[in-house]
Amino acid sequence: MENRMSFDEIKQAFLETDRRMRETDRKLAEVGRQIGGLGNRLGEFVEGIVRPGLVRLFRDRGVVVHQTLRDLEAKRDGISAQVDLLVVNADHAVAVEVKSKLSASDVDEHLARLEKFKFLFPQYAQMRLHAAVAAMVIPEAAARYAERHGVFVIGQTGDDAVFRNSEGFEPREW
Repeated sequence: MENRMSFDEIKQAFLETDRRMRETDRKLAEVGRQIGGLGNRLGEFVEGIVRPGLVRLFRDRGVVVHQTLRDLEAKRDGISAQVDLLVVNADHAVAVEVKSKLSASDVDEHLARLEKFKFLFPQYAQMRLHAAVAAMVIPEAAARYAERHGVFVIGQTGDDAVFRNSEGFEPREW
């Protein structure tokens, strides 16, 4: 005996499959939003660890910090940028990019951001500008890459932030 489905049964099966696929797509989209939110929360967590240590780190390097600013954004003439943290005193500014895990491409993106920083943030145009990257996980190759480009590298030791640059490191100035 053959099991043949009628046209209506086939149509119903296709409709049910379509309904299930739409539901799966909706659930996947929700999971994607949740993962994206978790990534943002992890970045906020790393910033929360790094930010308090910045004042001490730069003071020990001879840069007395007057302000630490968070999440600066600017757009001008169709050019835009966002800076995670900015350490400022009367004549110095250090733009800090914060990541959970640092890569060379993160450093490249930050260097590109620094090239347009003074145009986008003219209130800091007369200051000596430096760059820093901070992360929970810093592969040695990424740390050396950042250092070769004159960027401060800030890592974590216990519950404190530390410079990971070599002895005698001299930062690039923009």
